[in-house]
Amino acid sequence: MSHVTQIEKIRERARHHIAEGPVTEDYKLDRKQAIAILNEALATEIVCVLRYQFHYFMATGIHSQAVKAEFKEHAEEEQEHAGRIAERIKQLGGKPEMNPAILTERSHSEYREGTSLADMIREDLIAERIAVETYREIVRFFGDRDPTSRVMMEDILSKEEEHADEMADLLFAVEPSTGEGSRPLYFADEVQNASGNGGKQKTSGKPEMKSSAVEAAPPGSKPS
Repeated sequence: MSHVTQIEKIRERARHHIAEGPVTEDYKLDRKQAIAILNEALATEIVCVLRYQFHYFMATGIHSQAVKAEFKEHAEEEQEHAGRIAERIKQLGGKPEMNPAILTERSHSEYREGTSLADMIREDLIAERIAVETYREIVRFFGDRDPTSRVMMEDILSKEEEHADEMADLLFAVEPSTGEGSRPLYFADEVQNASGNGGKQKTSGKPEMKSSAVEAAPPGSKPS
């Protein structure tokens, strides 16, 4: 087939399938599957927006102001991600699913509020790590068969990696000279069930830094 003939056929297909928008016959993926995967990513982003916003409004404590700024910035960036994904779903001929009743079911990460400032950061860090891993899978799924969706998800993935790094920096201190090791950055009264006197801060001296045993304790458990 000559180049001229091929161009004519492409023009003819474009005219006959004009309702398909940007999706042409050579789209190599199952569109329904691609849309379903993107809707899961969309749900993940919306749930992240809601969790970050909740943390922004509810964060308290001596460290809260700087942390609140991070929560607010991340919420805004996750909202931007959601908009980009929703737009791509529409381009593929699908419907962005935003029904609140099913968002948490489709989201890769959970909506967990946390009960202290450190707990909030920890929940956001866990959610970002989940997004990083699942988005890498999505990037591999699209591959060369849908480069537009792949590039979009690669861009979003890089932001989620940045978010995870920032949450980790807020939660742990790393030895500058080696880049190794970590210690908690929060006072005992900023950590769920960290103090043994009913949650009250000790009156003498500086507030105690929480120990590594407290850091490792799961939410809801008491340190030994």
